[in-house]
Amino acid sequence: MSKKSPIPLMRWSARHQWELRFDTILIISLTMIFIGIAEGLLILANLGATPWTVLSQGLALQLDISIGTSIALISFVVLLLWIPFKLRFGLGTLLNIALIALFTDLTVRFLEQPETLFHRVSYMLVAILIYGIGTAVYLSCRLGAGPRDGLMVGICLRYGWKISIVRTLIEVSACAVGILLGGTFGISTILFAISIGWLIQITFSFLVRYFQAV
Repeated sequence: MSKKSPIPLMRWSARHQWELRFDTILIISLTMIFIGIAEGLLILANLGATPWTVLSQGLALQLDISIGTSIALISFVVLLLWIPFKLRFGLGTLLNIALIALFTDLTVRFLEQPETLFHRVSYMLVAILIYGIGTAVYLSCRLGAGPRDGLMVGICLRYGWKISIVRTLIEVSACAVGILLGGTFGISTILFAISIGWLIQITFSFLVRYFQAV
């Protein structure tokens, strides 16, 4: 990462994106697991998908393809958008793809779907909070990002904008396009879109205050 990176340098940050350092690998793996659980909780809450899932649903409807194919296609396109920003894959990119998907599936499979509105809203709020904090922590490991997070970092690096603003613009744009394409959305979708960037930014501020490398 460059000196202008929006991602702070922490005590556990890797020196390069393929460094096999125990504490860094442990932290990024645990946060990926928690993000996967958060994704599962959002699905179980059934109050609306994440903005990018809405986009995937809409594209799947328009192209008459499966949602899995749609997710893969969108991820590929987003990775192509990395090229102008000269971003590179890292170990974190691979862990993002593998661990989040695995633990999303396990969460949905083994946790019961909440029946009351109170519990559904609780699942939603906890999930969004975990997702925001987890994203900031895993990015602070500096082992590379997932497709969407990488795009966010690239835009911040290029234009010097705050993560909170960039991520909100990305999520709201994905949500809007997904809705126009016919994807279904709910309160979770809207809340996620407008809050996730700020949660990441606030978590970075907390990490810098208490855990920044010296």
